[in-house]
Amino acid sequence: MDERTNRILFLLLRSSIDAVSLTKEDIALLTPQLRARLTAVAKAHDMAHLLALGLQQNGQEIGAELKKIMFEAVYRSEQRERDFENVCTALSAAKIPFIPLKGAVLREYYPETWLRTSSDIDVLVRHEDFTRASSALVDMLGYRETMHSTHDVSFASPEGTHIELHFDLLEENRANNATRMLKNVWEYVAPKEDGGYFYEMTDAFFYFYHIAHMSKHFENGGCGIRPFIDLWILDRIEGVNQNARDELLEKGNLLQFSRVARKLSEVWFGGGEIEDPILLKMQNFILQGGVYGSADNRVAIQQKRRGGRIGYLLSRIFLPYAKLKRYYPILEKHRWLMPLMQIRRWFMLLKPDVAKMARQEMRANGNIKKSRADEMKELLDHIGL
Repeated sequence: MDERTNRILFLLLRSSIDAVSLTKEDIALLTPQLRARLTAVAKAHDMAHLLALGLQQNGQEIGAELKKIMFEAVYRSEQRERDFENVCTALSAAKIPFIPLKGAVLREYYPETWLRTSSDIDVLVRHEDFTRASSALVDMLGYRETMHSTHDVSFASPEGTHIELHFDLLEENRANNATRMLKNVWEYVAPKEDGGYFYEMTDAFFYFYHIAHMSKHFENGGCGIRPFIDLWILDRIEGVNQNARDELLEKGNLLQFSRVARKLSEVWFGGGEIEDPILLKMQNFILQGGVYGSADNRVAIQQKRRGGRIGYLLSRIFLPYAKLKRYYPILEKHRWLMPLMQIRRWFMLLKPDVAKMARQEMRANGNIKKSRADEMKELLDHIGL
């Protein structure tokens, strides 16, 4: 999209959370063609419900499709709220301390909770409490375990809500190795109520965790628009200690990335214009990637880090230990099984959806020019990743 289209998109998104109004000149630009482009981008970033509300706030009719998307966002929010309350009740009844993560915390800062969509419910427990916590979700709530990794286990509620029960906040060797700081999370929490099992992070630590999670997804091909809205809202909470936030970010080697991310969020939702070429590259990278990033972005980054196309190809065929154990946690106790797990992973290519993803990656690996990989290296260097 051109800069005019981008500016209108971000103004409308801000309108949904901050009641700011577009000018008559901006509204005049909302032709059917432009609205179609805005809707396509907003849907790719799971922002269509915010776009719809922003249009309504500015006196625009939104049509049946966007009305349906708004209704679904409200329904999803109500379902998540019920499941979140059930998870909190079950863990408290089992006397297991827990910390809500990500959207479960962030949505409380939005004007209405349904405005902050998320695909799942994330909760952290101590590693030693994990088995009991899993049993509480299965036995007390009827949840079904769906996937196990090295830092969390996924469950599905009877209604289909996705729940992630974490015992670590981030995988190893991600986000400038911020795991070193994140492992100390229980030193930065306090119970929400005296004697309760519901714990909350300090503002500074939650801010650090948000930036670490953004950077993790950024390194994996893109993090979408939503974390930047979260960041813009977090930066406007009254009475916070920004020095305390920055001190943790510096310790976790993420201060440089956070500063660039703040600048971009301020440009997008503060009504500014992009003059810094690095911000422009970062914007294009994010907008092209959608909610979870794109294969092209991810491959371009990894090509430069792995020494080119051949290095990237070998890194995908033979996963390093730190990454392979995310898929097969048994390797944490039995590293000698690594060759067998590599072979087991190759057999995953027999699944049509896995094979399709592999073909996309290999196609991207073959098509990406060296200049694009060099550009990604320059971008990462400038933003501190």
